[in-house]
Amino acid sequence: MAEKAEGNGAAAEAPQVKMQILGQFIRDLSFENIVAQKGISGDAVPDVNVAVSLDAKKRPADHQYEVISKYKVTAKNKGTDNTMFLMELDYGGIFHIENVPDEQLHPFLMIECPRLLFPFARQIVHNVIRDGGFPPLNLDSIDWVSLYRQNLARQAESQKAAAKTI
Repeated sequence: MAEKAEGNGAAAEAPQVKMQILGQFIRDLSFENIVAQKGISGDAVPDVNVAVSLDAKKRPADHQYEVISKYKVTAKNKGTDNTMFLMELDYGGIFHIENVPDEQLHPFLMIECPRLLFPFARQIVHNVIRDGGFPPLNLDSIDWVSLYRQNLARQAESQKAAAKTI
């Protein structure tokens, strides 16, 4: 038998978070095959570097947000450090989000939304690099919480530096 909470001490149930992906899209995509343009001599062993950044903004419609994940993939030849290819992808999503408290909205947008977009962006990176003539790249999973914390720390440092110059 379930007990019923009585009196003013009963906590009101928080409304459930609602999230819906309204759309996904490629905002920008570029791939430069430097090897095809300039050629390469000797052994080609790619050393791949992946940089990820995020951007989010409120849209004019109520409860709608746009989140963009930006991937920059650079491959340099291990022996010569010459660039072999460069790929940049800005992959976005439009989200309808309700019942997220204001203080939790920014981390929600910068962690949960990119997490949902990532498998699609990973597939695009894989296919474009493969179709560009290189072995396909399977991006490792990303720790979005850690990335969010790193961005917060970087912003705090830049604000400190800006405050010192004033």
